[in-house]
Amino acid sequence: MSDAYAPLADVLDRLGELTGRPGRLSEVLDVAGLSHRTGIPVGVVVELLSGGRAPEACLAQRVRQRLDFIRETRRRPDGKRYSLDELARIAGTSRQWLSEWRKSGMPGLEHTDRLRRFFGLSAGFFTADEQEALHEALQPVVQSLEAEADPLLRLRESGLVRLAARAPQMNPRQLATLADLAEMIITSERAGSSGEAKGTAALRGAGRA
Repeated sequence: MSDAYAPLADVLDRLGELTGRPGRLSEVLDVAGLSHRTGIPVGVVVELLSGGRAPEACLAQRVRQRLDFIRETRRRPDGKRYSLDELARIAGTSRQWLSEWRKSGMPGLEHTDRLRRFFGLSAGFFTADEQEALHEALQPVVQSLEAEADPLLRLRESGLVRLAARAPQMNPRQLATLADLAEMIITSERAGSSGEAKGTAALRGAGRA
């Protein structure tokens, strides 16, 4: 596997260990949710999760594909699909130019950034290679599964476990401070996980982020 795929390969290996499904991650991960967040077609997500490669595409092709992906997967508050006129207004351009982009052109960074911010997309949504985009989307999944596998991981990383070992030598005030600090870290961890659909939302059946 080329260097460009190496970071993703490492994450897939780790997920295989955490889920017990090496090479079969598409059976346990929310493939549709990963596709929705990255702009990568479901079939390509499945291929990448199995260790395969994404079809070769130039930057302009990738941007156009993800522009169409937005129109197909994002809906207005009333549930209807955004029209080309509406997308053009969001991007700060005209329908004519937007139509040209979808056929053969390349939108400017300012226009794609407006679309990205409007729909709450990741910074590299339009331009990141498929393997890069999936690698980023899998990070919170790995973190959540690691936390489930080792609930004390966050405390251990923070050094609280080492402090707790000194509890017999602590006075009541010090013990109370340690307990408050541990509770604050746990609460912060839960809040952060909730903001990313608690990581396990990337597992099938847990819902989409």
